[in-house]
Amino acid sequence: MPLRVIAGSSKGRRLRMVPGDLARPIRDQVKEALFNILGAAVADCDFLDLFSGTGSVGIEALSRGAAQSTFVEKHPIALKVIGENLELTGLTNRAQVVQADVFEWINRKPGSSHDFVYVAPPQYSKLWSRAVHRLDQNTQRLNLDAWVIAQINPEEYRSLELETLVEFDRRTYGRTQLVFYERPGE
Repeated sequence: MPLRVIAGSSKGRRLRMVPGDLARPIRDQVKEALFNILGAAVADCDFLDLFSGTGSVGIEALSRGAAQSTFVEKHPIALKVIGENLELTGLTNRAQVVQADVFEWINRKPGSSHDFVYVAPPQYSKLWSRAVHRLDQNTQRLNLDAWVIAQINPEEYRSLELETLVEFDRRTYGRTQLVFYERPGE
């Protein structure tokens, strides 16, 4: 299944895949559903793509008008693919690619905060819940009314006890589930 940009300025551009099983790219159906939910709020937003893999989700946000997208990934092969995909789509100028362990990076003092955070770690390792908990503890990474979206297998889901973030929606698309959390505004 080829990976591509669905809409926006880079619509139809094919993206390179990360070889092997380092990444689990989001299916077009799920990516389209996600961005239909996010809607016009993506325009001019600051998007954060954690466990970026191919960079497909952050690139889709940029293609749809996000002001900035930050990609955090630790694997050198995936980082190379993200860079190539940004070049292929012509979106490098609004992207920041960071080689780091996601959990260590979240704990660093942020240079900016984000409107949307996409969390798509390897499955069945409970990394998604650790990442959501870490973001809940480090809300300086999140703008008020920010959303955190976790991409998991439905079998992985469990309700999380959080102090700041609030789960407000959960959508299932076959073997992929998107869990939505919000940092409520004041």
